[in-house]
Amino acid sequence: MTDKPLALITGAAQGIGLACAESLMEDGYDVILSDINADGVAEAGKKIGAVAAIACDMGDLSQIEAMFGQIAKDHGTLTALVNNAGVAMPGDFLSYDVETFETVININLRGVFIATQMAARVMVEHNIAGAIVNMSSINAQVAIPAIPAYCASKGGVMQLTKVAALALAKNNIRVNSVGPGSIDTEMMAGVNANPEAFKVAMSRTPLGRVGDAREIGDVVAFLCSKKASYITGETIYVDGGRLGLNYTC
Repeated sequence: MTDKPLALITGAAQGIGLACAESLMEDGYDVILSDINADGVAEAGKKIGAVAAIACDMGDLSQIEAMFGQIAKDHGTLTALVNNAGVAMPGDFLSYDVETFETVININLRGVFIATQMAARVMVEHNIAGAIVNMSSINAQVAIPAIPAYCASKGGVMQLTKVAALALAKNNIRVNSVGPGSIDTEMMAGVNANPEAFKVAMSRTPLGRVGDAREIGDVVAFLCSKKASYITGETIYVDGGRLGLNYTC
């Protein structure tokens, strides 16, 4: 344990989650990485010098409880939580099965609620003026028919962020979310490799490029910092201008 503030980032083996951890470390945080990919998160933790790397399925209540218990026992009190873990699981709307829908909701929304509640309880107990940042998406507001559960879950995250912010304001715990647009991650790899699909994606992105994961991480770090001390209940969209565009080429 150190005197540095401590942050937990879920879904942090790669991509946006790992970028969030790197940005927070630059701001002086000790970080704990979590991911369902045990080998991947262990490797990522070693690479950046994380305090710990914990394998955890954010769709499994018992694993989330065990993770928070381990953190409290071995590392102390969290100052910040970044709920980044998420899955998309695309499929045709008419044939989309309930099991797949529930899996996405369990990880992307239910897991965010559980982790937010557990982190907040610890922060309240120790009188920590903490920060919680949830990863929403532009798909909280604009929909894609091939990812029905993902869109529903991210809309839920946006509203859950508001609810938690209101509930925890009296404890000086701020809760915000970030809504990425097209970011250069594994989830975007298929689009990047398909010239036609990439052209469509760029036609709806006024800045005309794919975003970098660190551009998300830096916004998350800002929201966890004192520079954002009067911001709570908000979703900041980091999308290259996409939500303001009402046509595509």
